[in-house]
Amino acid sequence: MNERMIRIRSARSNNLKSLDLDVPRGKMTVFAGVSGSGKSSLVFDTIAAEAGHQVNETYPPFLRNRMPKWTRPEADEISGLSPVVVIDQRRLGGNARSTVGTITDTWTYLRLLYSRAGSPQLGESNRFSFNDPAGMCPTCSGLGETVAIDVASFLDPDRTLRNGAILLPGIVDGGYWHAKYVDAGAFPLDTPVRDWTEGERLALLYGGEHAAGLETRPPADFEGLVEWFERIYLRTADHLSDRKQETINRFTRSGTCPECAGDRLHAEARAVTVRGRTIGELASMEVAELPDFLTGIEEAAVAPVVSALVERLRAMDGIGLGYLHLGRSTTSLSGGESQRVKTVKHLGSSLIEMLYIFDEPTVGLHPQDVDAMTGILGRLRDKGNTVLVVEHDPAVMAVADQIVEIGPDAGADGGHVVFQGTFDQLRRAGTPTALALADRAPVAAAPREAADVITVKHAERNNLQDLTVDFPTGVLTVLSGVAGSGKSSLAAELVDQHGAIVVDQRPVGANRRSTPITYTGIATPVRRLFAKASGLPAKYFSANSEGACPECKGLGVVYTDLAFMEGQETVCARCGGRRFTDEVLRHRVEGLTIADIDDLTIADALERLEDRAIRKALHHLDRVGLGYLRLGQPLTTLSGGECQRVKIARELHDAAEPSLYVLDEPTTGLHLRDIDTLVEVLFQLVDRGHTVVVIEHNLDVIRRADWIVDLGPGAGRHGGRVLYEGPVSGMRGTATSRALGQD
Repeated sequence: MNERMIRIRSARSNNLKSLDLDVPRGKMTVFAGVSGSGKSSLVFDTIAAEAGHQVNETYPPFLRNRMPKWTRPEADEISGLSPVVVIDQRRLGGNARSTVGTITDTWTYLRLLYSRAGSPQLGESNRFSFNDPAGMCPTCSGLGETVAIDVASFLDPDRTLRNGAILLPGIVDGGYWHAKYVDAGAFPLDTPVRDWTEGERLALLYGGEHAAGLETRPPADFEGLVEWFERIYLRTADHLSDRKQETINRFTRSGTCPECAGDRLHAEARAVTVRGRTIGELASMEVAELPDFLTGIEEAAVAPVVSALVERLRAMDGIGLGYLHLGRSTTSLSGGESQRVKTVKHLGSSLIEMLYIFDEPTVGLHPQDVDAMTGILGRLRDKGNTVLVVEHDPAVMAVADQIVEIGPDAGADGGHVVFQGTFDQLRRAGTPTALALADRAPVAAAPREAADVITVKHAERNNLQDLTVDFPTGVLTVLSGVAGSGKSSLAAELVDQHGAIVVDQRPVGANRRSTPITYTGIATPVRRLFAKASGLPAKYFSANSEGACPECKGLGVVYTDLAFMEGQETVCARCGGRRFTDEVLRHRVEGLTIADIDDLTIADALERLEDRAIRKALHHLDRVGLGYLRLGQPLTTLSGGECQRVKIARELHDAAEPSLYVLDEPTTGLHLRDIDTLVEVLFQLVDRGHTVVVIEHNLDVIRRADWIVDLGPGAGRHGGRVLYEGPVSGMRGTATSRALGQD
């Protein structure tokens, strides 16, 4: 066996066809192929899964049960592996207490610096932690913001109490709580709230002494609307449901904490300075600016702290994150920003012979920023590590030591190695990727004429500098610019000022039972088909109802808890993973059992199932290039790009009146060939009278746009300005025009 190779034999995860492959160690290998071809099945579900499982096996059972779980792949042999680090696109988790500073450990260094070199000295570093009671601001509990009830939104002044003046959910006409206020006997029932006295309005809102001042007092247990809202929504101790959170967002407003002004810390910590600056001021500075300030600190005692902090900050700046500030919440970071933040942690590592796996590391990057990311990948390799990258960007392929293309197509038509070699060899290979590289779209010669315009006025969100921008209607507009230039902020202002249908990359499946069948709503017509053919009630053809296998409850697998060892999930012995009872599986439609329906791809179902409702619902998924998905595939397994296309398909199905659509980087996860399919779908929306605005870095999408709004020139405070508005062909002197080759 060649010890310098990762050796894979007969890999069969998902759609892999007994795949054999030798991947060189100590090199950077890019895995390419059309969407759904099996790249992720090979790299993540096979190589990473086996490496992760073997590392976990070296720990005692007690620890294994508390570590990330890896499902062992189906393969005859996987050897030559190293400990694996997976850097994926998932957005950084956390909550309002998680910031760029805490997630990168730079805040830890800053706390140590201020506790040792600050004046006056507080001693302990936890006094500078907003997540520790010793350091957090007592007013906002270290969040930097306070939530205030928006009392004005509780009431519709033009309605009467009897006819829906109270707008709070739960206090609906004819309901229990509504009757409480109507029957209180203290308020005018048929007079618009606008015409009430000030005392009557205050009494309804606050009760207490305000209610005592009314001519007719309410009952002794009367509860003002504000107290009711606090009790029901703000004092709840359990996990907030999405609906409850939406209500809180609607009837409250967040504002900067009046005590700490957003610094999150108590007064003593806020008063400590280093070189005349507080720690809160440093948290508000851009990452790119901080090293110059920190290198001026001359105290020898804290030199190691300063050195480590500066190294980490410069690494962040080096991968295009210099526009961030350490106080920024991690929940506000995009998938691409999250991935780069996670990468920073590994740049200073002295470990070698590691296996690093990246999932589309250029997501969210402008073409001019890609070189910085490829430089990082190269540095990790040059330190003696193996770097595997799932990527569609030709710029990443061009610097790789080797390309492996999986295909030739998606789903059942993929799962084979169709090419292995250098980038120059790939260009001559005739594979789907090679053909797509040779056939790139030209700049739109005749862009569509706008029907009208909608205007975003005085946008100042984040780094936007009082922008007023006209967006043409009835055309495809692209928002472009370097990462951090203000594209997402401008799109958010567009949505807030005019309302829009937003198609983002958030998951579409909440659990393993969410599939294309449930999402498209074809479950009911499918059950009706089988009910009509069999004479049984439709509920027997639901794996969540009467027809479910009693052993596995319709899941197809049985989970066995092994206490301190990792639990075991096995195929149900009674139904063989088919999920239904034997009685149900005896009945067929078009030669298929109800269990066979799950195994059909969307494209197969369109050919074999004649039901009009089924074909109409699935047609749009096929149009956006998702015909390879199985009807029973859990939506939780879809990539960010696939999730967006599923949402686009639903909008194509539901769209009626001309609407405004805003899409956030819909090319994420798409092969070059599939981008053409996506653009055609966007054109279909435009041709039906809709207005489409896309945040995008992909040059093929930009070239084919009718209109472009290019922001910059830099990121953070160096951006936030409109550099160009107009047809793509007329753009000059920007980073985007240079990437297009127009300068």
